[in-house]
Amino acid sequence: MDKRGKKKESWIYGRRPVLETLRAGRRECFDLIVPSGPATEEVEEMVALARARRVPVRAAQRGECDRLLGQINHQCCAVRVGGYPYVGVEDIYAAAEEDPEAMVLLLDHLEDPQNLGSLLRTAEACGVCGVILPEDRGVLVTPAVVRASVGASEHLRIAHVVNLTQAMEGLKARNVWLTGLDLTEAARPYTEIDFCGRCGIVVGNEGAGLGHLVGRTCDFIGMIPMAGQVASLNAAVAGAIVLAEACRQKRAARKR
Repeated sequence: MDKRGKKKESWIYGRRPVLETLRAGRRECFDLIVPSGPATEEVEEMVALARARRVPVRAAQRGECDRLLGQINHQCCAVRVGGYPYVGVEDIYAAAEEDPEAMVLLLDHLEDPQNLGSLLRTAEACGVCGVILPEDRGVLVTPAVVRASVGASEHLRIAHVVNLTQAMEGLKARNVWLTGLDLTEAARPYTEIDFCGRCGIVVGNEGAGLGHLVGRTCDFIGMIPMAGQVASLNAAVAGAIVLAEACRQKRAARKR
């Protein structure tokens, strides 16, 4: 049982999430289900990876998968796995110290699995060295999050912590400059913030934004100027825009 009283074993579903889980090789895997009939290259790779780890493989029809997994977009692919392999926050500190251009993503009590999954997908694509989540009052890495991340979550260092501000202070002690995203009087356009060197991007809760102490602990507060009638962006979209800007600045700095 995990800290939320849920069984650690679960089914990850969907072709790409299942394939990335097997490629990452970080989780304990117990069973693999693949579609019956001719196998695609993706399915062939899944089966080869599973057999290399002595994971039982069986083919199933859609009806059987529906009964097992429910009415979800499983694509007749699923792997039964152990709990998510979280790392300690010290592992993220160490990774940040090793890389002078390290980028860390911190999430302040996100509640929507789709938002978390989307941000993890962007974070992996942008090469973040770690993601830090609070362990209460927010979503952690569930099968729905893995699906929303298209399996990118399986390749990331993700830590969950009791106190997010303490983790932020730990990063700052290692020369990581933290930028929170919020709409406050202190905020300035995100393109005016220097993300070169070690940086951390802090995304707040979908409704409340950044917590008071979290906001105060940030070195900078950034905002995305809006030209339309909508006052703000969804947390995953806002985070993705700023992560992409940080990557752009780092690439430009390397060329100078």
